[in-house]
Amino acid sequence: MGDGELGPVILPRTPSLRLDGKHAFVAGASSGIGLGAAMALGEAGADVTLAARSTERLEAIVAAMREAGLSARALPLDIHDVEASEMAVTARGPFDILVNSAGLARHGPAIETTPADFDTVFGVNVRGAYFLTRAVAKGLIRSGRPGSLINISSQMGHVGGIDRAVYCATKHAIEGFTKAMAIEWGSLGIRVNTICPTFVATPLTEQTFANAERARWITEKIKLGRVARVEDIMPAILYLASEASAMVTGTSLRVDGGWTAG
Repeated sequence: MGDGELGPVILPRTPSLRLDGKHAFVAGASSGIGLGAAMALGEAGADVTLAARSTERLEAIVAAMREAGLSARALPLDIHDVEASEMAVTARGPFDILVNSAGLARHGPAIETTPADFDTVFGVNVRGAYFLTRAVAKGLIRSGRPGSLINISSQMGHVGGIDRAVYCATKHAIEGFTKAMAIEWGSLGIRVNTICPTFVATPLTEQTFANAERARWITEKIKLGRVARVEDIMPAILYLASEASAMVTGTSLRVDGGWTAG
């Protein structure tokens, strides 16, 4: 090669979003974002275990996914039961991918929060999520495998919201333990991230949108001028689950229509 001559052009290639051969665990998979996650992962080739409390609903979803040519199985489970969750993950794992979409909310003014409501919401959203994430990580560590662990957080993990003091507290907590776990397990190739959606049109949010004043407040805060659909969250889940996000850990992917930008 003479002076001034360039070498051969080597073009970079986009990492694959395919998940063939991967085993995925989706908690809260019977509706909403959890169901969307199961479909996104299944369509990308993953073998998906769908977990939720509703046995009949789960079985119907799994049957429909299999009919569509996807690999899916049902696991009736309440992540509030930490011991049962760990036993189930140990028995069926290891899982390369976790999407934890299980969660609940009991909204109301902070001045009216009861200890029972506080403990119930924290029991699922924080305690359940923490130990489920740990259980999947333990399986990966035992088998010496990398993996991607995704907790569905919320834009409310970064801001405050009306009548949402307890809910916001749980989502801020998820953001915190996600970062800490990402630091601890990064050298093992285990990535831990959150997805932070804005308000999504699901059966769980129908009551909120039925309040005209609250619905107006929501649409004014979302800069794109509409609430999210489950389909808006699915590509974010696929991205974080796949090798396309191989350098992403300890962070939050906000699918919030610009809410937190303001």
